[in-house]
Amino acid sequence: MIREHFQFRETIATILAKEPSHIEAAQEGMLAARQELERHIASDPFFAATFEPYLPSSDSRVVTRMARAGYAAGVGPMAAVAGTIAWAGVEAMQKAGAAFGVVDNGGDIALMADRPVRVGIYAGDSPLSSRFAFVVPPPDGILGICTSSATVGPSVSFGVADAVIVFSPDVSAADAWATGLCNRLGADDDRPFDALAGSAVTGVLAILGEQVLRWGALPGIVRADVSERLITAGQGVL
Repeated sequence: MIREHFQFRETIATILAKEPSHIEAAQEGMLAARQELERHIASDPFFAATFEPYLPSSDSRVVTRMARAGYAAGVGPMAAVAGTIAWAGVEAMQKAGAAFGVVDNGGDIALMADRPVRVGIYAGDSPLSSRFAFVVPPPDGILGICTSSATVGPSVSFGVADAVIVFSPDVSAADAWATGLCNRLGADDDRPFDALAGSAVTGVLAILGEQVLRWGALPGIVRADVSERLITAGQGVL
């Protein structure tokens, strides 16, 4: 298995693949997605600034995915940026003939696999952090596993959760809903999962200190010693 760190501007990712050509495909796919997004933002800077749902007119698949996901989750389109770029990377690997590929874009993961994959659960200072992992069976196509946190990382959050992990075959939706649910948890919304009815989300695990909340169908969880050195971050950070 090849593990490659990839960094271009704000995109800081880890790519897992079986062949070097699939690593290259993922990099090219992510760069192309970023270029699409940057072209749109150059003519529509509001897209990058708003925290509110926004549906601009665009021929870009990247922009459309982000906007639709954010609109459904009640957040701005940039809440889905990392998952959407990861998705583009794995789609490029798939087109290159890969049967296995993972892009972890700062905790927002797109994966396809021909075997079970363990995905560690990191939740900052929660006593449950780094002690468990999902055992994800081979998905039918590409699967999104995206995480938002109010206590870890630089992203803006209006909630209090240590981690909200969302599963969906729509990776953009997984990313946007992770942010939207993290905003709701600990706020005035005492039924945060009700909004998921009819969405593309298949499962959610939320961690708030020692408290665990679940919704929908989730993969099995096993005890694991999750190394923080494997967490995607800038070079020299972890």
